[in-house]
Amino acid sequence: MTAILALDTSTPACSVALIQDGVVLEDFRLAPRQHNDLILPMVEQILAQAQLSLTQLDAIAFGRGPGSFTGLRISAGVVQGLAYGADLPVVPVSTLAAMALEAQQKTYHDTWLSALDARMGEVYIGGYQITEQDGFVVANELLSERVIVPDNLDPIDGPYQGVGSGWLYQDTLNAKLEQPATTILEEIAPRAACIAQLAQWPFSQAKVVTAEQALPVYLRDEITWEKQPAKIGKR
Repeated sequence: MTAILALDTSTPACSVALIQDGVVLEDFRLAPRQHNDLILPMVEQILAQAQLSLTQLDAIAFGRGPGSFTGLRISAGVVQGLAYGADLPVVPVSTLAAMALEAQQKTYHDTWLSALDARMGEVYIGGYQITEQDGFVVANELLSERVIVPDNLDPIDGPYQGVGSGWLYQDTLNAKLEQPATTILEEIAPRAACIAQLAQWPFSQAKVVTAEQALPVYLRDEITWEKQPAKIGKR
């Protein structure tokens, strides 16, 4: 019986999920600027609903970015503290890949160009194909993650559908595609249920990190992160 807790605070949405033998429980809320207050009570609620303690989990997964700098700091700090205290491995999952999975589940298109609004005229963007491997759902990266001004993208081969808030630049992104996207799901944000599902395959392959290595991925090089587990563990 494998149980993985997942959380995400990378956008104005805040979510916690638990996947146990393929069954997913999730608490998803649109709660801008409330992540810090909500995330731990949401974790406690999900664990209580599943009748599990933190030490009964096999791993913790989290949306490691890209996304909001503040939101990523919150999720990484919480995951580091929980994983450090319970001696659990961590599975970092791309927020862009999680969006692609949710879009695939809603439409059954397999190939997605995920884009989040990065502000300052830029987008976080990556391309994925949703498939199965060893009985688990996986998001194969077709276009590497980057932060970029949409006009500066090189032409993109292959058919893609569009997902995420970065598709506010719909005309520009479609102009870069070999075949313009026919389906665009701009309202979708990363959610913990999809992060939990995507965490299963790397966990089964022991592709995990320690609490200290559970770091955000910002894509913007000027952002730095101070590791937190030692501080949390001493409280």
